[in-house]
Amino acid sequence: MRKEYDFSNAVRGPVIPQKGKTRITIYLDNDIIDEFRSRSNSEGMGYQTMMNEALREYLGKGPNSIDAKTLRKILREELRKTG
Repeated sequence: MRKEYDFSNAVRGPVIPQKGKTRITIYLDNDIIDEFRSRSNSEGMGYQTMMNEALREYLGKGPNSIDAKTLRKILREELRKTG
């Protein structure tokens, strides 16, 4: 090891930048984290991935999200079947 290192050209931050991800600090209730961890273990995926999916679904951006136009179309089709 050297006695001194030159950090004059050093840059702060992660060594490898993450694309599409942001590290944040967030406080969640223990029971919420425990439930996501439990479910993620049984489904074989990471609990943070599962939390991302739940948040996307809540925001209406998930793969199973339904907008108002699609919902109206489904309701019309179902009403035709019953009426």
